[in-house]
Amino acid sequence: MELRKKVDKILGSTLTIIMGLMVINVLWQVFSRFVLGAPSSFTDELSRYLMIWVGILGAAYVSGRNMHVAIDVVPLKTGPATQKKLRILVFALVILFAFAAMVIGGLRLVYISFLLGQTSPALQIPLAFVYAVIPLSGILIIYYKITDLLRA
Repeated sequence: MELRKKVDKILGSTLTIIMGLMVINVLWQVFSRFVLGAPSSFTDELSRYLMIWVGILGAAYVSGRNMHVAIDVVPLKTGPATQKKLRILVFALVILFAFAAMVIGGLRLVYISFLLGQTSPALQIPLAFVYAVIPLSGILIIYYKITDLLRA
């Protein structure tokens, strides 16, 4: 579990840095608009992409910490053996979803946007880079849930 702690620490630090960049970016937008009278052209786009990264990587982080929203009415009314089976079933379904939708679907999205050469309007960065967070987060979720399965 030492690797899991390292992954948690790196992911938490990354999320903190992204949130800090978002705050600085939005403060610059407000300052340049209201004080300088000339709003920056890139800040809206950058904050949007940073929000995407925070949301999707944050989902992986929360999944790894088992802090996600859960409806636990059924498990609470069952015995320990059934709770364990339900937990294994939920972990397996999360792994299946993360693999099919996030890893495979995300890689296809990254690949297509890379092939088409799509870039963002203001920043001129490849949109494949923005979309790369989807398969990355899917891989992290799969890692977390497999380690949870091994502990279950």
